[in-house]
Amino acid sequence: AMDGAPPPTSPTGLSAYVAVSQLLGLTLLATTGAWLGRYRGGVAWHSPLQFNAHPLCMVLGMVFLQGDALLVYRVFRHEAKRSTKALHALLHGLALVIALVGIIAVFESHRTKGIPDMYSLHSWCGMAAFLLYLLQWLLGCGFFLFPGASFSLRGRYKPQHIFFGIALFILSITSCLLGITEMLLFKISDSYSHFVPEGILANTLGVLLVAFGLLVGYVLTREEWKRPPLAEEMALSMDFKTLTEGESPGGGS
Repeated sequence: AMDGAPPPTSPTGLSAYVAVSQLLGLTLLATTGAWLGRYRGGVAWHSPLQFNAHPLCMVLGMVFLQGDALLVYRVFRHEAKRSTKALHALLHGLALVIALVGIIAVFESHRTKGIPDMYSLHSWCGMAAFLLYLLQWLLGCGFFLFPGASFSLRGRYKPQHIFFGIALFILSITSCLLGITEMLLFKISDSYSHFVPEGILANTLGVLLVAFGLLVGYVLTREEWKRPPLAEEMALSMDFKTLTEGESPGGGS
């Protein structure tokens, strides 16, 4: 900021929505932990409770951390673009690692118990979400984080990257909802229809997942809350375009 200029501020309402999203996200994790701890025996790796690491990791990685990674460009509006990109990629990468632990947990648990894999709609949607998320992360790093891609190529890919980022977030939440329903039908199918406490708690987790997704989606799609390009970023973009494509910064569209 220039000397004497007021520090940059966030648009009205953005900070409040982001704060509520974080409270919702933490409530998601607490509710997942309460469900697994109170009704499913907790979480342990080398034991019959190994499966329970799966829902915990998926909610933490594919929902909470993925949602936070999407919000990075709204929260860090005035920091250097490269630092914001690095944090965006780091959070997505951490989400992928945690999700991978959750996938390993469910496959190992199924193998130990003799349960078949990849036959349910939940497993199909969940695996698709993870694999496409990994592809999205690799492409994002290749186009935006590491040098090499031309300015025009980045420009053409950026709308697809944004669209699939939101689409995969929706698919991840949908997969979680399918997983909650599947788990309840497997574990308490006889009593689920009687509004037992476990069913109510798990349903509440589902509602919280939807609420978190809607709130993050609202923040992402508010046009006036998008991160404005800083003056130095615009200058660097023009320099990059000139170097990679031989165009004059003052000429061409």
